[in-house]
Amino acid sequence: MADDIKTLTSERKKVRTWKNLDRKFLKYDIQPYVFFGGAGLIILGVLLTLLAGEAADTFFGSIQDWIADQAGWFFILVMNTVLVFCIILIFSKYSTMRLGGEDSEPEFSIAGWFAMLFSAGMGIGLLFYGVAEPMFHYVANPLSEPGTPESAQKAMEITFLHWGFHPWAIYAMVGLGLAFFGFTKGLPLSIRNIFYPLLGDKIYGPVGNLIDILATIATLFGVATSLGIGAQQVNAGLSHLFGIPQNAVIQSILIAGITALAVWSVVRGLDAGIKVLSQFNMIVAGALMVFVFILGPTLFILSGVLENTGNYLQNLPSLALWNEAFDEGGWQNAWTIFYWGWWIAWSPFVGMFIARVSYGRTIRQYLLGVMIVPVGVTVVWMTVFGNSAIFIEHFGAGGMAKAVQENIPVSLFVFLENFPLDVVTSLLAVVVIITFFVTSSDSGSMVIDIITAGGNPSPPKPQRVFWAVSEGVVAAVLLLGGGLVALQTAAIITGLPFAVIIFIMCWSVFKGLREHWEQYYE
Repeated sequence: MADDIKTLTSERKKVRTWKNLDRKFLKYDIQPYVFFGGAGLIILGVLLTLLAGEAADTFFGSIQDWIADQAGWFFILVMNTVLVFCIILIFSKYSTMRLGGEDSEPEFSIAGWFAMLFSAGMGIGLLFYGVAEPMFHYVANPLSEPGTPESAQKAMEITFLHWGFHPWAIYAMVGLGLAFFGFTKGLPLSIRNIFYPLLGDKIYGPVGNLIDILATIATLFGVATSLGIGAQQVNAGLSHLFGIPQNAVIQSILIAGITALAVWSVVRGLDAGIKVLSQFNMIVAGALMVFVFILGPTLFILSGVLENTGNYLQNLPSLALWNEAFDEGGWQNAWTIFYWGWWIAWSPFVGMFIARVSYGRTIRQYLLGVMIVPVGVTVVWMTVFGNSAIFIEHFGAGGMAKAVQENIPVSLFVFLENFPLDVVTSLLAVVVIITFFVTSSDSGSMVIDIITAGGNPSPPKPQRVFWAVSEGVVAAVLLLGGGLVALQTAAIITGLPFAVIIFIMCWSVFKGLREHWEQYYE
């Protein structure tokens, strides 16, 4: 044991020396190759988008189509590999190990932990797509005739595929690697350090810098995609309620205002800012969901929760591996491949964030908590809103399919018109979107800053402000340069190189767990 402690101490000194050598710039706590490399490439992308002008829309669309056509199969392979790997780890002997060592205790309560990881994970997306996606698949999906009971079933199955176990397995995988090597092995919280079992000291050189730069870019564009989507929906809600125009300029102004709130939150820190906002928006979002559940088709929703879950679990293997090999319709590229790229782009951000708040959990508790509880909440949320929308379209007044096809962001507010107090609930929805917006931005800023500070979990506040503002600027530029297509393309472009990193990461994490088990448990 003494030799193991001596070895670990040596590694810590090596990392500290490397960090000190790299941080001779100004008074800030930065890893210069990663900070300036990532920021430089991000600025270059923003400038090119602005210079392209109207041509950016066509350019983004062609890039998205090319990547989806050529690499769609690889996204599907990576997502399924990671899910299987996480399931195996839950039942493995390594699952009893505690993140941070055997004497470590969790920093946050179970309730606080769930609220933070879920708010950061996919809050804005659930509000944006909760009504829209099930309705889209109900009226058009390649697996059933539109507008039929079968299409309703398939719509919910496909929605669960996109929002269920696969994205949370990606988050869990990245977070596990960061937490294990950061808390248990004593390395800084940086993506590169997950690859220490494979690369050794090479993680301190150009290869490690490249890994962290890709993680930085993926995180920023992944978060910017969500911020752009959130701004579109806030704009739609304000337009629906007060007649404010819907356009990229208004959305950019909204991004600026809400980014200012995110800056305030990220400056206050994890406990005083992010944690409080996360718990607040979970309470408000939960109240909105309960309202729809009670005043909506309650029995239809209850039946749907069971049936949707059963259909999803039963057909998960075939759905997960489906790749449109015999169909060139391109439907999957616009939906599944976009989602896989988006979740992968988000994985450094969410993985880092849930690692940061998961100290002291056993690996089994961590994996079950990250994968089961959020998926369960997502299933309930999507069923409450999705099944209610299908009920209105199929059995009620109709109009939901038309609303979704005409304007996705406004469809949630059209949906709420079918319930009492629609002005109040619409305002509540806007508040929830804004708070999710802020928690996504401030959490993303904190994570990017940790990566670009060489793994320092508490980097200086000016750097957090820089990245929070950068996320807002990128989101605004993408909206001005191509709207939703530009946002989707950014997620896929940045997700592709990081998908390669995640694929290799599985082996590195397994190797690290095995070596640690052999050192301390055998």
